[in-house]
Amino acid sequence: MIDTSKFHGVFTAMVTPFTEKDNLDTDALKKLIDFQINNGVSGLVPCGTTGESPTLSHDEHDRVIQLTVEYTAGRVPVIAGTGSNSTSEAIRLSKHAQCVGADAVLLVNPYYNKPTQKGLYLHFKAIADSVDIPCIVYNIKGRTGVNLETPTLIKLAQNCPNIIAVKEASGDLVQMKNVVDNTAKDFVVLSGDDNISLDLVGFGGQGVVSVASNLFPKLMSDMLRYGLEGNMEEARKIEAVLADFFKVCFLETNPIPIKTALAQYGWCRESFRLPLCNLESDEHRQKLISVLKELENNPMVPNFKA
Repeated sequence: MIDTSKFHGVFTAMVTPFTEKDNLDTDALKKLIDFQINNGVSGLVPCGTTGESPTLSHDEHDRVIQLTVEYTAGRVPVIAGTGSNSTSEAIRLSKHAQCVGADAVLLVNPYYNKPTQKGLYLHFKAIADSVDIPCIVYNIKGRTGVNLETPTLIKLAQNCPNIIAVKEASGDLVQMKNVVDNTAKDFVVLSGDDNISLDLVGFGGQGVVSVASNLFPKLMSDMLRYGLEGNMEEARKIEAVLADFFKVCFLETNPIPIKTALAQYGWCRESFRLPLCNLESDEHRQKLISVLKELENNPMVPNFKA
């Protein structure tokens, strides 16, 4: 029996730091890992969307996951992003993650090839059957072109004992509530969007895979902790402080704004892998900096400079 309670709370969707020459910056990655753990996050998610996984080579992908697992050294769970639109590739990545000690894998909907619900079921089941560690399905229609319908997810949860959670990034609260209401009590439903994570917790969800926690791990951890404890008044106070930051994180494609913000405060370089690139709009940059300056001056906000 899998203890799913360790997958409650805030799980940071880690950026992948690069050097100016576009190589992995392992020193910056280690610094970010310590920053997250020291500020109370529940776990780390390397090689997800925010980690620019589509442009990592297979070798780099493996290295980032292994380094994160080894450097974290059991301090918090590591959920490795190992999804792909190729089932065989996702199986290889997932087996590697299990081999190096990841606590779970995060499996995004197959993208571009737009499988049917039957194809989605067979895809996720094949990956889950190939490993022994917990699997978390990642439903994000906006990036993949397909929605994992709730009946398909329920069938997967019933037939695959190690599919124990879903990261719901559909943005559809009705669908998310339907998942909560129709899965087993110990099945974990995590928000893929910071701005609706408390709404999800309010009707039975258990946390968030967060972009904002890259820069504000303590605030996000406190917000979710209050929410999960039922103290929504305190949770909403923190949400209000971060509301504008949640918005500017998506002024342009994630992870461009969050990585730009991290670079602004010395956590990593403002370096991306093409086709992602620096912010294309000076107006967006000024808006991002303006929101960050307001947070610098807010007494509720802990220091977030490197």
